[in-house]
Amino acid sequence: MKFNIIAAALVIMSAGAIASEKGHDMSSMKNGMNHDMSSMKGNPAPMGHDMGSMAGSPGVAKDVSRTIDLSMDDTMRFTPKSISVKQGETIRFFIKNNGKLPHEFVLGTTSELKEHAGMMQQMQGMQMQHSMPNMISLAPNQKSAVLWKFDKSGTVSFACLVPGHMEAGMVGEVIVK
Repeated sequence: MKFNIIAAALVIMSAGAIASEKGHDMSSMKNGMNHDMSSMKGNPAPMGHDMGSMAGSPGVAKDVSRTIDLSMDDTMRFTPKSISVKQGETIRFFIKNNGKLPHEFVLGTTSELKEHAGMMQQMQGMQMQHSMPNMISLAPNQKSAVLWKFDKSGTVSFACLVPGHMEAGMVGEVIVK
């Protein structure tokens, strides 16, 4: 029993150290972790998120070319699953969670999404909210927007990084031509 308590404490301390190294603000930690990075200064891409590699950058409202409605639900699917945009377009993704579970919309390369999903899996059970330009966490029936400028041609992925959701198929793609 004593060994289990010590092991659990070490795991929790390790998760905190890893999260701290990766740019997570843990100052408001209560029963979980505050994953809000909106007040960070310096590197806008903590946790290995190289914003420049994601075929774009955070968008500016005055430059929005068009709005794309996107929904997500408890079938672990995004609708639409595939989106086409033109290189240079600034898109407003208007996202609605039609499910009864919390879901996320996170733009990134496939490798970035897999890396972040793995970290989320390790920290399962902790309260984590994302707040970065390329991602949003939505409670059931909540809606919000993400603005993104697609500077480079190629394919950008999006996924829900709530543990188990991406693995269940909650992924999509943006094809930039």
